[in-house]
Amino acid sequence: MGSFPEEFVWGVSTSAYQIEGAAREDGRGESIWDTFSREEGRIAGGDTGDVACDHYHRYGRDIELLKQLGVDAYRFSISWPRVLPEGKGRVNRKGLDFYDRLVDGLLEAGVAPWVCLYHWDLPQALEDSGGWLDRDTAWYFADYAETVADSLGDRVDRFLLMNEPNVHALLGYLLGIHAPGRHSIGEFAAAAHHLNLATGLGYERLRHMGDWQLGTILNLEPVHAGREGDEHEEVSSLFDAFRNRVCLDPLLKGEYPAQLAPMLEAVVRDGDMQQIRREMDFLGLNLYGRSRVILDPGSLVGVRELGPPEGAQRTDMGWEVYPQAMYEQLLELRDKYGNPPVVITENGAAFEDRPDATGHVADTERTAYLAAYLEQVARAREAGADVRGYFAWSLLDNFEWAEGYGKRFGLVRVDFETQERIPKASFHWYRETIARNEPVAGSRG
Repeated sequence: MGSFPEEFVWGVSTSAYQIEGAAREDGRGESIWDTFSREEGRIAGGDTGDVACDHYHRYGRDIELLKQLGVDAYRFSISWPRVLPEGKGRVNRKGLDFYDRLVDGLLEAGVAPWVCLYHWDLPQALEDSGGWLDRDTAWYFADYAETVADSLGDRVDRFLLMNEPNVHALLGYLLGIHAPGRHSIGEFAAAAHHLNLATGLGYERLRHMGDWQLGTILNLEPVHAGREGDEHEEVSSLFDAFRNRVCLDPLLKGEYPAQLAPMLEAVVRDGDMQQIRREMDFLGLNLYGRSRVILDPGSLVGVRELGPPEGAQRTDMGWEVYPQAMYEQLLELRDKYGNPPVVITENGAAFEDRPDATGHVADTERTAYLAAYLEQVARAREAGADVRGYFAWSLLDNFEWAEGYGKRFGLVRVDFETQERIPKASFHWYRETIARNEPVAGSRG
């Protein structure tokens, strides 16, 4: 396989609630994930993000790891309640000071900061007044985005408005397995629309403030019918609308999928779609695999998602290892959405990593996974997809949402008792891949 172009951006990603910890320090307010994780039965093992990877205190060591890894860029998120404890109004200067120190440290290390403004940690104070079910939250988000950009924008070149609003709405408002734990089609529709509206409003606010590169991030994956038959093909299209196109189509086409339009009539107002549709400088794509679905009239929306087919390799999350999904999704963006500039902002896998007696983690499954997916990125580029960068998920083992600390995605192993960081074999493999500017064999130990 040929190498990637010289300007191709190599990076790695994290998010605030999953790594920062310091949940009650220096004026940080509560987030919906603080509340959700403390409710009995919500998180595996009863885990919370109160300490996580203690990145708030150990960010200097993590910057050293980034420098050692050789990445061009680091995508991290800002904690909204750390900056605005009530979600609006009073600014917590100590919270912004932390991100000032982080950005300065990254630049000193030669790593470009890519700042994501929202990665699911809505301030609980806003949730108490309606959260994403309330239109006003979209405007509060724009105010918050302005506050962060005004503080960091003299040193940051790229801002990403949202991380996976489609998944946030699906898991948090329809299925109820993520914060804030709601469970209705009407609330899903309202949350998705207001997240879309916030994206457009935030873009407009930042575009008027400065000459930054602006993007947003969607988690997309091909949806396949799990059985033959027109009825299964029809529900695969419906699931695609709920799973992918609820945010993709408004952003890039200025319209909702026809299957979803009736349930959105109550929340869409005149001018909203013009506000949402934007020509981003780039689209962040998070991708892990594919979905397989069948008709199931007894389910919430008439669709049942199947697991991986028999004999397929699975990650520790139970997700199918299906590298072809990367190629399929990138070509769909090429063919159906005008071939927007794309940066892969997350791709990775959880496996049950076990250190040997010396502490070494030979995570050969992860290196093979990353190499196989990168090969599909290169293949899609050769087919004309406009892919400009790749960020591995994740730098560190971290708090994996409803799974707690039991699932490890990191290139670096974290001992959550001692907070020791141990680079895995995949870390060294990725460093070599970046240095060569091409994927190398993925079976190194």
